[in-house]
Amino acid sequence: MRFVFCLLATLALSACGLQPIYAGASGQGAVADLGAVEIAPIEGRTGWLVATALEDRVSLRNSDATPRYRLDVQLDESLESLGLLSDETVSRERRILRARYQLVDLSSGAIVLDATAGSDAGIDVVSSDYATIAAERASAERLAEVVADQIVTRVSLALRRRN
Repeated sequence: MRFVFCLLATLALSACGLQPIYAGASGQGAVADLGAVEIAPIEGRTGWLVATALEDRVSLRNSDATPRYRLDVQLDESLESLGLLSDETVSRERRILRARYQLVDLSSGAIVLDATAGSDAGIDVVSSDYATIAAERASAERLAEVVADQIVTRVSLALRRRN
């Protein structure tokens, strides 16, 4: 009975049209396309974190491949005070990171993808300034990785549809 159920489930899954992003017919899929993407410099410390996270996700800067696309990223980040104590000191902050990015075809100058990504993180403000600063930096690193994941996924889908 289990065998029949597994067989039917396999047949139903293959008929749905889902295909893996990172493995195409030649085994390359989006990885080969992402190797042809060049990341434009991103301003600031958080920009460096996002660019590094993008490179860590998939090797976007492949030295052998001539770039066919450029990824332009503009960041907007803010730090908001949320919780106030009775003496009007801040007890909680929220770091927000938003990225607007464009994937540009270098041969034609056409914009292949124009989208946004973003996330936010809560930070407890404690009596130790060092601990608060460390928490703010750690949240910036986490947000950079989350935003990079969102960007790589959307760029992979856009490149897959284009090919």
